[in-house]
Formats: sequence, structure tokens, C-alpha cells
Amino acid sequence: MKVLVIQQRYGIGDMVILLPYIHAISKKFNTPISLLAKESSKASDLLAEDKHVDEIITLDKKKDGINGFFKLSSELKKKKFDKVFIFNSSLRYNLIARFSGIKSIYQYPLFRRKDNMVVSAKIFTESITGENVSTEPHLKVNNKNENIDKRLKHICLGVSASGPTKRWDINNYIKLSQELAKTNKCKFYIAAGPNDIDLINKFKDSDVGKNCESFEKLSIEQTLPVIKNCDLAVCNDTGFAHIACALGVKTLTLFMDSPVMTYGKYSSRMSVVEPEGLENQTVHNTLGKNSISFNTVLNKVKELLL
Repeated sequence: MKVLVIQQRYGIGDMVILLPYIHAISKKFNTPISLLAKESSKASDLLAEDKHVDEIITLDKKKDGINGFFKLSSELKKKKFDKVFIFNSSLRYNLIARFSGIKSIYQYPLFRRKDNMVVSAKIFTESITGENVSTEPHLKVNNKNENIDKRLKHICLGVSASGPTKRWDINNYIKLSQELAKTNKCKFYIAAGPNDIDLINKFKDSDVGKNCESFEKLSIEQTLPVIKNCDLAVCNDTGFAHIACALGVKTLTLFMDSPVMTYGKYSSRMSVVEPEGLENQTVHNTLGKNSISFNTVLNKVKELLL
């Protein structure tokens, strides 16, 4: 049996959050699945060692529009899928599946209103499997760092974000690291890429910079074994927070301008900090980055490091 899963969301975090449901479908039909996903989701990096996924089909700009519709339909038709599971309510993907000759099509209700993506995915998948599906994601990494110095506290700092309103000031991360270094021997890993070089350099130029490494020259796949060996991740609501969580790392995520009830409550390994006075209320356009309490973050980090 050949099974296709369509997950068209852009973000790394979205890809991670949907992993339990992809795995559940693979287990239900006892076969690795093919996954249609956007390149921006970094599915190829995240799932390189995942036995439940044997193929990533990239959803790129060439598959947009009318021409893209027929291009993608033709590509999928050649693969002769028996079943498709569509994690969205788009009529476009329903028609693509039909034009591809796939007989068994499972999809969210068409034209549904937006809601909590975790709840939607869980309900959808459980209706297929007939079993309870845990919301806890798990990323598989075989390449372990055997040379890690266990005398140190290894802390991943996700200073990047998809926009400035979701990014706690880099000076706060530097101050946090300085405070932790007073009572612990620490090594800090700056989870950010080339687009965040100014943030990375500012951290490196600080007095804790000598105890840090950055991810600026690493692919997402290359960062996975590094993050897996960390004792803690402290991140803005960004892909690295969700990666750390899925690798089994205790994660403190700072929510200041995105839906905490969707992205911060799906895993027991994730703790959250929100703007003061907004417990479980942070959403898009909260614009609360200046209301994240430094002392609250510091105290929660110390608690999680115990």
C-alpha cells in the first residue's frame, strides 16, 4: 500500500507538532508514508532518520497556480498512491488528489473555520486510527555527540524568531546567560541562522561569548544531535523550541505574539512564559515582548536546571 500525507504549513514548528499524527497513520497502515510538504518546513532535515517517512515531496512555487495544479497532479499520479491524508480543508488539494487518481481521500471538512491545529489534527487522526493519539512529538536522531563535557550545563538559546515582535531582546538572553554562569559552568548554543548574524555577533562579543557556539553555519539536520544533548532549551516561539521539545529536551518557550494555546500546550516537556498578566491569553498581535518578566524567566530556568 502506498500512502501520501499532505502537510502544507510553512513552519518548522508546524511540522514538528504534526509528527505524532503522521506517525500514527504510518503505524495504522503498517507502512512508511510519503510526505508532501513545503521546503520551509525543513521536513527533509527533520525526518532524515525517521522510519515512518520514506519520501519527501517538496511543495514549491512551481506547483502553485493553475500550471502548478496540473504539474503536481501529474507527479502524484505517477506514484500511484492508494490513500491520501490531507491535513487541511483546502478544495485545491482535494481536487489534486482526485486528478491524481487516488481512490481513498481523507481530509478535514472542506471550508472549515480556523481553529487549534493540534485539536484538529488529533480529532482527524483518531477518526482514522480508532485509537487515542498522544500529542507528544518525537524526532529520531541516531548521530549522538559522544564528546560532550558532562561537567557543564549545556543550554540551547533560541534567540531567532520569524519576526521582531516574537523575539525577546538579545540583551535579555545575554543577561540571562551571565546570571546562569555565576552559579553553573555553562556552555551556550545560539540557535539562529545567517539572517540573525547581528544577534549572534552581539552574544559572541559579550563576556559569555567565549562559552558559546552558534548554529549559523549548520543545517537543521546538523543541529539536531547538538540540541538533543542539551540540558535545557530557552527559546522564543520559534522552530528551535519545538525541535528541542521533540528531542526530549526540557524547553522554556517565551510567547509574546503568537497563540500559546496552540503552540505551547501540546507537550509535557514545554514550559512557557507569557507577558505579565496574560496567562493562557497570548495570541497574534499581543505585542508583549517588553512585558516578559526577566526575573520570571530566570527563576523558571533555574528551576528547570535542577
